[in-house]
Parts: sequence; C-alpha cells; structure tokens
Amino acid sequence: MIKYGEIVPIDTPIAASRQSAKRHYGVHPYFTRRPYNVVRDYILRYSSEGDRVLDPFGGSGVTAIEAYLSNRTGIQNDINPLANFIASGIARLSEGDVSEYQSGLAILEERCKARLEDLERASENDLVNILPDLALPPNVPLPSNSDSNFLYDLFDRRQLAALALIRQEIKRIRRPYVREAMLLAFSAALSKLNGTFLSAEGRAASRGGSSIFSIYRYKIAKEPVHLPFWTTFRERVGNVLEAKAEIDRVIEVQKLTGKWKGNFLTYKYDVLELPDRLEEEVDYIFTDPPYGGHIAYLDLSTMWNAWLGISPRADLAKKEIIVGGEREIPESVYVDRLGASIKACLAALKKDRWMSVVFQHWNVEYFDAILTSASDSGAELKAAVSQIGDPIWSMHKKKSRDSVLAGELILTFYNSGKATKRREQRTFDLEAEVSTLLNDLAEPIYGELLLNRIVVNAWKSGAIKSLTISKQEFSALLEDLGWHYDNSKHYWLKDQHSELLV
Repeated sequence: MIKYGEIVPIDTPIAASRQSAKRHYGVHPYFTRRPYNVVRDYILRYSSEGDRVLDPFGGSGVTAIEAYLSNRTGIQNDINPLANFIASGIARLSEGDVSEYQSGLAILEERCKARLEDLERASENDLVNILPDLALPPNVPLPSNSDSNFLYDLFDRRQLAALALIRQEIKRIRRPYVREAMLLAFSAALSKLNGTFLSAEGRAASRGGSSIFSIYRYKIAKEPVHLPFWTTFRERVGNVLEAKAEIDRVIEVQKLTGKWKGNFLTYKYDVLELPDRLEEEVDYIFTDPPYGGHIAYLDLSTMWNAWLGISPRADLAKKEIIVGGEREIPESVYVDRLGASIKACLAALKKDRWMSVVFQHWNVEYFDAILTSASDSGAELKAAVSQIGDPIWSMHKKKSRDSVLAGELILTFYNSGKATKRREQRTFDLEAEVSTLLNDLAEPIYGELLLNRIVVNAWKSGAIKSLTISKQEFSALLEDLGWHYDNSKHYWLKDQHSELLV
C-alpha cells in the first residue's frame, strides 16, 4: 500500500509529448489542453490504482481520462457543457466493439452522403425551401466582441442545412455510445464547417483552424473556406475511431497486468460546491484553473453548446472564474474566487494526499491567491516545476514573443492539514533577485522559468505582496543586465553570446 506522506515530489520538468495520443489530439479541438504524458506521470506518482483523481476545472478531460486509463476513478468537473461533452465522449469510447462504430458510420453514409452532395450543388432558391424542413439550433446571440451578432451569421445556408442533416441522422442511431461518438465527430466537424475557419497557408484547404481557438473570438474569415461536408465529417469520424482503438489497447494492457478498476465520472458543479458533493473522497487533484482574462470559455463555446443542445445553466454561468467576458467579471472577484477555489479543492481532498495546480500569469496577485490559500488551508508547497521549452503557440505569442508567457508552472502541495501563517516583509528587491538568479541559472534562460523562480522565492520569503512585474519592465530589466531575447529560439542569452551566434 502506498505511503502518501513518503512520496518524493516530482521536481524536474517532464518532456511533453503532445501529438502521440490520438485520444486527446485530433478527436476534438479545445481552448487549452495539457500534455497527456505529463498529466499521466503526475497521476502515477501521487496516487495509486483504485484512487479517485479529480480535476475541478476539467476542460477537455485530460486529467480524468488519464486517471481512468491508469486504473483509477477519473472525476471530470466543469461548468462548461462543451468540456464535459468532449471528456465524457472520449471516455465512453471504451464501450462496445469498434465494428459497432463502423456500422454506425456506414448507416450515416447511406443516409447522408448523397444528400450532402446534393446540398453542395443546390441553388440558393433550393436551400431556402430545404431549411424549413430541418431542425436548426436556436439562433442564440454571440459574444459582443464577435464579428457577427447571432449564431446563424457564422454559416451560409448550405452549411446550416448540411450540419442540421448530419445531426438529425446521428440522433436516429440506436446504440447510445455509438450515437455519442458520432456526435463527437459532428462537433469536431462543426469547428471547420463555419465562417471562422481559416486554411493554413501553403497547406491543403482542410488543414487549418478556427479563429475561435487562435485569437479567442468569433472572427469571420475574409475569404471563407467551404469544405466538402461528408468528407470533413468522415475524417472526424476516422479520428474518433483511431482514439477508440487506442483506448481499447490501453485498457487491455491494464487488464493483463491486474484487476481492471478504471471508472469515469462527470460533474458540472461550481468548484465551491465540491467539498459538500465529494466529502473528502478525493485522493489526488491535478488541475489547470482559468488564467484570468485570457480565455472566456463559456462565451467561446456558444456555437458548440447551441448545436449540441447543452447550453449552460444561467446560475452556473455567472460563477465562471475568469476576468471580463460577457458578464464583465472584475479582477478582484476573480482573485477572490481563485483563492476560494483552492480552499474548496483542499476541503474535498483527503488529508495526507497531494494536489498539483498548473498556472502561469504575469499578475503576481494571482499566484499569491493560490499559494496563500493553499497554505492557510493546511497544504505545504513541496515542488514548483516550470514546464518550459515546449510552448503552446498562439497568435499572441507569435506577435509578442518576449512578453507572452508560453510555459507553465506546476505547483504541487501536500495536504498535511496544518495551516501556516506567513509574516509579510515590506519590500522585495527585484533587480537583486533577478541578478542572483541569472548568475545561478545556466544559459539559455527561458523568461517563464525566471519569472516562476522570482514569484515562488518572493512568496516563500513573505514578500510577494510587494512584488509587481510588468511584461515591459521585466524585458527592460533583463536587457539592462546585459541579456538579449532570441526571437527564433524564444529564450534569453547574454549579449556577448548572441553576438557570437550572429
């Protein structure tokens, strides 16, 4: 039996493997997704088979799915219906035989392919007559920063008719897990069959993505790409079937090595409800809370939630932990709720267990909310690992590379139950701290690693409340100390080193 208090914390980065798991990459896009192998390694280190592993901000389900496939109970919790739809849809691929899914696809091909090809050739007058006979989703308002006002504005008539037809025929499939798998493929195809889709320059028309996932808003393409309906849907089903085969293989290995205990649960609670709902039943938490105002998940999921008929409850939507968004949540409320969510997580976690929190931001107040709330709740910070050198690129990172954070910090706490109060110091000498760290760290230096070391050291010394770091001041300070940002490698070098490279 594992002795949780004797676990040696992970204290070094784990090289990320992003594209090698079909169950996470290719099935369905989402706004953020942690490297599955990093998450899995943390689960294996801090929990044992049969344990209950929770992600209170579940997203697309990497934590809960990897816990499930590692012979544990994976607990997915998210107030975004799209997140839970993706996570549970992937987990449910473990049900049934692949031949049943192939039969479901064959039925859809028989019912849809020819009709979709007819739609591609139909005149505008024909489309006007066809649409009233199809069940369309409600024409809901889009977020106020969108290029269009309402859902239907994102599609032309042909796309609306095609999507409604595919959805209609999927709903007629009898086996629930096959039906859900086809809906998963439909939802993924929806990402490409709308006006926000852009083809990647120099690649096939279908190789690209939606502006919703790159600049985080509904921006209509100047020259929309019209992909073939059946081919696009069929490709998404192919990805789902690959994920199904992979999941079957993983589970079969688990069954061969011991008794299979894997289980998957999905909840949609506000994080603050979790202590009452789970009652200290959780053995390990690995989570990735929303990073302030970076991504308004519920707003950006509007299109999918409407088409899938799973729009969030109004009372839950009001409790989203972000800054801004359609509800214009102020930063002070976000900070308070972030700190309260950490306390709630620890209240749901058993004593003598572990919690890992992934976070990254320039605002030191956010880190303070996490670290201090954990400490006040009886959790000891045991490791702070910067996952760097494997940035998740975005349009923002490409435009402002030295000031946009691309790595992440994994903070791991041991829930001892002994609260610790820290004495606050008055000042923090940022320049002296940076100079010391630059001398101690080997070149090259990632800005994210340096920032994380500064924040953790400031918190441990009780000086975090006096620490402020702006993007511009941070870069200017490094330059003043004789360092240069390499735009091609995305790290910092001493000026003399940079000159030699040139």
